[in-house]
Amino acid sequence: MKRLLICFFFLAAVQMAHAQYYKTDTLTHKGFDPSKLILGGSLGVVFGDYTNVDISPLVGYRFTQYIAAGLNVNAQYGQYRSRDYYTGVTSQRDKYTIFGGGVWGRVYPLPMLFVHIQPEYNFISQSTTYYSGNNNDEKQTFKSNYGVPSLLIGAGYTQSVGGRVGIGISILYDVLQDNRSPYNNSLIYRLGAGIGF
Repeated sequence: MKRLLICFFFLAAVQMAHAQYYKTDTLTHKGFDPSKLILGGSLGVVFGDYTNVDISPLVGYRFTQYIAAGLNVNAQYGQYRSRDYYTGVTSQRDKYTIFGGGVWGRVYPLPMLFVHIQPEYNFISQSTTYYSGNNNDEKQTFKSNYGVPSLLIGAGYTQSVGGRVGIGISILYDVLQDNRSPYNNSLIYRLGAGIGF
C-alpha cells in the first residue's frame, strides 16, 4: 500500500510539472459537443478459490473542465470455495451474479485528480452449496435473490496515454454498508481505461 501511494504521488507530481504545457481549446461549442463524451470502464478478473469476473462499462459527459457525470453498468460473476483444512476437500461453494447500475459524478480540482461519487443499485443472485459425506457425494444448495443499494465515494487519478485516451485508477468505499452489499466493508480498487477521461 505504501508503494502504491508513493507511485501515486510521483505520477501526480510529474503530471503537475507537465500540466503547464497543456493547451486549452479556445473554441466553444453550443449544445452537445461529441468531444466531451466519456466512454470507458473497468474490467477485473481473479481466479482461484476466490473467482471474480467484473465488467463495469460507463458513459458520461464532461460538462465543464471541472465536472463530469454519467451512467454506469455493473456486471459481476463470482464464486468462493471453502476447503476442509486437513483434507483439502471442498466443504462449501458460494456462487453469485451481480447486475446493476446507477449514475456517477466527478469533480476535478486538478486536471488529473478527481473526487468520485456513485450511487448504484445491484440485483444479486446467490447460491450456497454445502458438501458432506465420505466423498462429498451429498450436497445441499440454498438460493436467494435480492437487491441492495450502494453509495460509492472516493478519489482517483487519470493519465493521458495519447490524445483523448487515458487510464485511471480510483479508490472507492461503499458508505451505506448494507450487510448484503457486494463490497463487504472494504476499499474498492478500480483500474480502467477510456476515451475522454
